[in-house]
Amino acid sequence: MTDQLNQPNMSKLKNRYLSLDVFRGLDVALMIIVNSPGNGSTTFSPLLHAEWNGFTLTDLVFPTFLFVVGNAMSFSMKKYESMGTPAFFKKVLKRTAIIFLLGFLMYWYPFFDDGQLKPFSETRVFGVLQRIALCYMFASIILYFVKTKTAIWLSLAFLVGYHLILIGFGDLTLTGNAVLKLDEWLIGPNHMYHGEGIAFDPEGLLSTLPSIVNVIIGYLAGRFIQNNGQNYETVAKLMMFGFALVFAGLAWDLILPINKKLWTSSFVLLTCGIDLFAIAILIYILDMKKAKSWSYFFEVFGKNTLFIYLLSELFIITLFAIDINGESLYRWIADNIFISWSGGHMGSLLFALWVMLTCWAVGYFMDKKGIYVKV
Repeated sequence: MTDQLNQPNMSKLKNRYLSLDVFRGLDVALMIIVNSPGNGSTTFSPLLHAEWNGFTLTDLVFPTFLFVVGNAMSFSMKKYESMGTPAFFKKVLKRTAIIFLLGFLMYWYPFFDDGQLKPFSETRVFGVLQRIALCYMFASIILYFVKTKTAIWLSLAFLVGYHLILIGFGDLTLTGNAVLKLDEWLIGPNHMYHGEGIAFDPEGLLSTLPSIVNVIIGYLAGRFIQNNGQNYETVAKLMMFGFALVFAGLAWDLILPINKKLWTSSFVLLTCGIDLFAIAILIYILDMKKAKSWSYFFEVFGKNTLFIYLLSELFIITLFAIDINGESLYRWIADNIFISWSGGHMGSLLFALWVMLTCWAVGYFMDKKGIYVKV
């Protein structure tokens, strides 16, 4: 694709990928921090998900990841369009399968328990990477076959349809919602997340439907930036669109509460609006003002996003799996190295920062060696 671009366009493309890398890197750094508290009961409140309805900084992390997936697709879809339909499907379905499988294997890891292979019957099926895979697949197919206006109308239909499904086939409680009912029927409680005290998966199949919209809006934002350039007008319009989506999300909240675990339609609009603000600010700082002295730290995460996220999860799981005098190595390090001398809340945060910086060090080594893991 780059062979067909003139030199000014290549320069603009490179700069725009800097904004995207930094945006991804910011999100992955925060994702690692919120996923690895030294002690969940003494974690600063912005680093916790809302218990049910409501919104925190942490609730923004995953939808932002989907948004930047769509943003990156605004570049790759041009190449897909030139492949032909069979090659397009082969590429997209292969990538979807790999990402989904990686997510499933991550939940199965470390595979053995007391010398016995952990049973498939108790392994979680859906999850973060699985949702990314499914949203990427459906969004790619939609954006490949339909025009922009149709994609927008389909997005609205997904959000309205999901609202109607939620109120038509259940209630909006943890134990009675339609997301839970479908997953119980489709895969059964043993394959679901149990962190809420019951079998309920916040990345369940049904709530994948509105999540696709986060990817589509990220894609449309990327296309808008490419078509209009990096200038004050683009930044202003992105902020205007962001304000409109935030306002619409807050208005929708009056009849369908903002809820990350159900991934409600109001939640989609709110998070996409905030993401539009964020990408506009990054374009202004990095691409227009060229203030890049701080950006490399986050570029490291942004250049090997999937690998570093997987590394962080496997690192955390491994620390939990290693036993030290009856407690996990994760708990021993958190309690004896961080919390014992800096207190509960600050020690919990410092432990999470240690996990994040450990993963960053691996990413830094990979970047310096020119190693970039792509699926």
